[in-house]
Amino acid sequence: MVYLIEDDESVRKALQRLLRSAAIETRVFASAEEFLQGGEIDQGACLIVDIQMQGLTGFELQEELRSKKIWVPTIVISALDDAETRERARKLGAKAFFRKPVDGQALIDSIHWAMGDTLNSACPSDS
Repeated sequence: MVYLIEDDESVRKALQRLLRSAAIETRVFASAEEFLQGGEIDQGACLIVDIQMQGLTGFELQEELRSKKIWVPTIVISALDDAETRERARKLGAKAFFRKPVDGQALIDSIHWAMGDTLNSACPSDS
C-alpha cells in the first residue's frame, strides 16, 4: 500500500494514474491532516509526501509520525529542491527525494526499493 499525500489535485491525479498503471495499490490524500485522520497505517506501506502543502507541511507530517513512533518508508516529492531541503528530508528519514516534475519510472523503482520489493541495495533516485 502506498499513501500519496499531495495538495495539488492535478499532480495527485497524475501520480495516482501512474501508480495504478504499475499495479501499485494507492490511497490518496489532499492534505497531511486528512492522512492523519485516515486511520491506521498498513504494515509494509510506503508514504509519498509533498513538502510544501497548506496546513501541515510534509516535514511536519514526518515529525508528527516520528513523535508517535510510526516508522514508514517515505519518499519526498517537491518543487523546492535545494541542499537544505534535501538534508532535512534525509534527517527525517526520507528514503528518496524527487524534484517535480517526477520521473515516473524512477519513482516506481524507488517505491519498490523502499518497500523492500527488490534485491538492489542502491536506492534509485533522481538526485
